[in-house]
Amino acid sequence: MVWLATAAKRIFGGIGGFFAHIGDSLYLLAWDNTLVVLNLFSFKRKVGKVTLQGCPGFGGKWPEFIPPTKTDSRSCCPALNAMANHGILPRDGRNISYIQMGQKIQETYNFSPTFCYYVPNYMANLLGRSYKRDTIDLSDINVHNGIEHDASLCRHDTYSEPDQSKIAIDLIDDLLNSATGKNNTLTAHDLSVVSARRRRESFANNPQFTLQTIHKVFSASNSSTLLTIFGGRVDDLEIILKEERLPDGWESRIRDPWGLTMATFQRTVLKVELG
Repeated sequence: MVWLATAAKRIFGGIGGFFAHIGDSLYLLAWDNTLVVLNLFSFKRKVGKVTLQGCPGFGGKWPEFIPPTKTDSRSCCPALNAMANHGILPRDGRNISYIQMGQKIQETYNFSPTFCYYVPNYMANLLGRSYKRDTIDLSDINVHNGIEHDASLCRHDTYSEPDQSKIAIDLIDDLLNSATGKNNTLTAHDLSVVSARRRRESFANNPQFTLQTIHKVFSASNSSTLLTIFGGRVDDLEIILKEERLPDGWESRIRDPWGLTMATFQRTVLKVELG
């Protein structure tokens, strides 16, 4: 009878987990749409005051930039690495709580609370960890075909470069040199063209190339961050992507008081992915 009890526990546990996931998703959707409405009817933050007082970067004054040492943990994400390089996240990139990560992303880049809950929670689930109790090292994000994916715009594929914290200067140069927007900015079309080219190159040169639909979404989302949070500005992106440093005086280009919501963000993601 032990096997029966064990089987029942697994079955009902799985059913409970399924409905909990559905409930969490519906709650997140309702919460995010509420923030969309609040942003529509609220005054935008003033230029120069997007980063709130009391947060690192207020007034464009970011904590000291210190490049990582060989023993520090870093990821495939330049934005997270920059936060660690400035001491916004632990400088060694280790033992970061998922809740802390979300809070600091919100303060630094003005993503919405919904986005800053969803992404760390997704990471925790991907790694089989508890969002509320466990911690993450930045290098944990580099697990292949988790959030990290082939055909990145700023990292070579894992097949040719296993260390996904390593910055691919040649790819970044190709990306930034593709800018056609006014005042030396990237456009959604630029990113769509570069992304398509990278996928063709990876497919041709990487015998282990994979890019499932979820990773296409991650790819387009990463690209869309360059347009939304960073405004597509090549001068800023050159520093952020190549040095993983926040430029002096920089602030998020998203001025909505409740931050960049998931619903609003998806409009840019679709433009980039669909060309």
